[in-house]
Amino acid sequence: MNVVVTGGAGYVGSVCATVLLEQGHEVTIIDDFSTGNPDAVPDGATLVEGNLVDVIGDVLSGGRYDAVLHFAARSLVGESVEKPDEYWRDNLVVSLALLNALREHGVTNLVFSSTAATYGEPESVPIREDAPTRPSNPYGATKLSIDHAISSYCAAFGLGATSLRYFNVAGAYGSAGENHKTETHLIPLVLQVALGFRDEALIYGDDWPTKDGTCVRDYIHVRDLADAHLLALKSNVPGSHRIYNLGSGDGYSVREVIDVCRTVTGHEIPARVAPRRAGDPAVLVASSEKIGRELGWAPSRTALPRIVEDAWAFTRNLGTASHCAP
Repeated sequence: MNVVVTGGAGYVGSVCATVLLEQGHEVTIIDDFSTGNPDAVPDGATLVEGNLVDVIGDVLSGGRYDAVLHFAARSLVGESVEKPDEYWRDNLVVSLALLNALREHGVTNLVFSSTAATYGEPESVPIREDAPTRPSNPYGATKLSIDHAISSYCAAFGLGATSLRYFNVAGAYGSAGENHKTETHLIPLVLQVALGFRDEALIYGDDWPTKDGTCVRDYIHVRDLADAHLLALKSNVPGSHRIYNLGSGDGYSVREVIDVCRTVTGHEIPARVAPRRAGDPAVLVASSEKIGRELGWAPSRTALPRIVEDAWAFTRNLGTASHCAP
């Protein structure tokens, strides 16, 4: 297939682009590097640098493309509360421009990187796809709105699409890994402490109703995530919009994550309890039963030490403190 990957210089996008290339597909990456890294673009991919709205029409008109993987978005929950105008523009407005370009140029295969933030505070765990969608921040609301738009385009214009809602992505795949300009994810933050780029890891509350008082989250290896994207890409049906949750099905507490990072890195990793953050659920764990039943997807890299080992190997190889500094 000849595939466009929007946001392909980001964490998940670059891993998916790498796997596509390994499997013999042609890949064109569109990225403006507002959050992505130029060195994350895999060898063999064609790069188009620019804002998606400005370049997508020219890209799709310049060649025969079979599908699009759409990762380009802003994704920081706190920032979305402070700058909702930018999130509605860069997530929803940009995605609508993409949908219209797909329709204009006859591309009918789309996989969308959605999020578990569409559910908001869960009523029960593990979270299934039929759970109520009540996003508690503008980021989740923009992604849910895009899901609704995709559904209507599928019904009206014959688009075949899959939205993948995932939870906490971690790990690395070779030279492709997590290297955000603004880091908010637990595992890379803890590993930055091990490397000396941060003084301590923060635990936001130790009085949650969990096994050790700290929040529990479901971690999925980024390579398993890439497999799900490719399965969706190869099985989309025109006129149908599928939504799947992705996760390991198991939950690890913040303390468990820090302890595993200590074991893997061999560093003490000081940690301090800080006040709870508003809006943090005690437990977030996904049910991936639906995608397993319908597409045969089953994550194979679910052990937390394996996830941390891969992330640690990538983080150490970044080379300079400037790459990891907060």
